[in-house]
Amino acid sequence: MSEHVLVIGSGRDLPTRLRRARAGTRTTVICRLDYLSKLRETTEHTRIIGVSPDAPDDEWVAFAEAVHARHPFTRIVAFGERDQDKCALVGQALGLAAHSPQTTTLVYDKHAMRARLREAGIDTTACAQVSDVEELRAFLAAHDTPCIVKPGSGSFSKGITLARHAEEADAAFARAGGGLEDADGTPVLVEQFHEGPQFSVEAFSEDGDHQIVAITRKYSDPLNFVELGHVSPAPLTPAQEKQIHHYVERILDALGIGAGATHTEVVLTENGPQLIETHVRMGGDEIPALAHDVTGVDIADCLIRHTLGEKVLPGIRAALAAPRTPRSSAIWFAALPAPGVLAETTGLDEARAVPGVTEVQLLVPPNAAVDTLQSSTSRVAQARAIAPSADEALAAAREAINRLTFHLRVHAAGQGAV
Repeated sequence: MSEHVLVIGSGRDLPTRLRRARAGTRTTVICRLDYLSKLRETTEHTRIIGVSPDAPDDEWVAFAEAVHARHPFTRIVAFGERDQDKCALVGQALGLAAHSPQTTTLVYDKHAMRARLREAGIDTTACAQVSDVEELRAFLAAHDTPCIVKPGSGSFSKGITLARHAEEADAAFARAGGGLEDADGTPVLVEQFHEGPQFSVEAFSEDGDHQIVAITRKYSDPLNFVELGHVSPAPLTPAQEKQIHHYVERILDALGIGAGATHTEVVLTENGPQLIETHVRMGGDEIPALAHDVTGVDIADCLIRHTLGEKVLPGIRAALAAPRTPRSSAIWFAALPAPGVLAETTGLDEARAVPGVTEVQLLVPPNAAVDTLQSSTSRVAQARAIAPSADEALAAAREAINRLTFHLRVHAAGQGAV
């Protein structure tokens, strides 16, 4: 039987990989109108349905049901961060395997996630939803500890502030609730800040059975926590790895995540790992590519084959158990110190000549407007490197970024671009 896969959202090149993975596979896409420009190979889809960003859930379901009645779907998938909840609802309505609506609600609603994990005895992080600055100020004063203030939902590391004093409440609340594209109208969340190095954990699950694929050390800006770089595998002791593995598996169980790729972020405190957040998708920032470099596991390929009904955990475990020469893979990003227009970037050949560097990529085109480091979308270039150790891989990637020169046109007060 040929497959007809309903893709919720854009998915970059993954819908194309779906069609190529099995002969006769067809794809229909339902996505927000503002995502239509992100679709690739549009003429290769059986159909594309654009939905208003503010369309109610039942409209998504109705469109899917109408197509399903004429051309039944065999599978459903959402590859990205947004609209996993729509995928869950449509999957439930059509009787197709997907995450449950309850699970996607818990993943999206960070306060509800904390409450569920507290009930399960996994998380004790002090947190609250606050509707105004006074509530935030009261929480900061009552807990007398550094706190993270962020949108109750959202992505791209937007709107995050570390507040150490009640006097910082106004600026932190404004940043977290300031009409961010994917967080507008959501509550502001304040939660206890956990001190320690941060890690991303990539896992894959089938039928409630979880396998940790890779743990990646991440390096973030100390002010707004936007990621500046990553290295895999994370430099951890075997005992620390085992502790993180067990902790993340408990989280996935508690949230009802039984299938597919997940990306979980944790802090390793002196008292053990503590959750930042988790996602029912692959990691961003090329983290799956770093994991592939050092483990041989292609998470994207596993997700494609899993979507088409194949069992992939045996292959993942075989790859992880296979003997490999130890090595590390790193990525580092460039951000600019001032907003303006990026006129030109030079030094690409010099950056690519750094030993160990495998890729240097510009993330914005010439003459594009750029900003300081406000979110992950503010970064202007990236470099990847492979080396025998984490320190060497990071050093090579950073050296490549340091060899780039960004020529910026800025606006002086009272003048045009200079």
